[in-house]
Amino acid sequence: MDVLVVNGPNLNALGSREPEIYGSTTLADIEAALTAQGAAAGLDVGVFQSNHEGALIDRLYQAREEGVRYIVINPGGLTHTSVALRDALAGVAIPFVELHISNVHAREDFRRRSLLSDLAVGVMAGFGAHGYTMAMDFVCRQLGAVTPPARR
Repeated sequence: MDVLVVNGPNLNALGSREPEIYGSTTLADIEAALTAQGAAAGLDVGVFQSNHEGALIDRLYQAREEGVRYIVINPGGLTHTSVALRDALAGVAIPFVELHISNVHAREDFRRRSLLSDLAVGVMAGFGAHGYTMAMDFVCRQLGAVTPPARR
């Protein structure tokens, strides 16, 4: 696998959870689009979601064993609270993009601090579900994959 897309707590409820903040696109829609986007660029993309911090950490270490080359992660609320997730990302030493559907800097004060951002290659926030596509485009370029031109 070339790229692993990891989604943390509550992201399984995309499409129905607070659509005024997170939109109406489901996680299944996002995962299908990213898998297709990666395939079009010649990359194998895997996806994983869990509401459990330990499961996310276990998956990151498994990614290292699998030789995953890049991670896109939306850690959800763990962004602001999980030293353990931070330590796992540092420990696996796989480059990653941190992603947030909403603009965390325009929300509650506690959401403005990420325990992960200083380790990330880049951070995407506030672009809705489209942020995943943008992050995958960046990752494809980082990995030297050929990406098809965007459709207009």
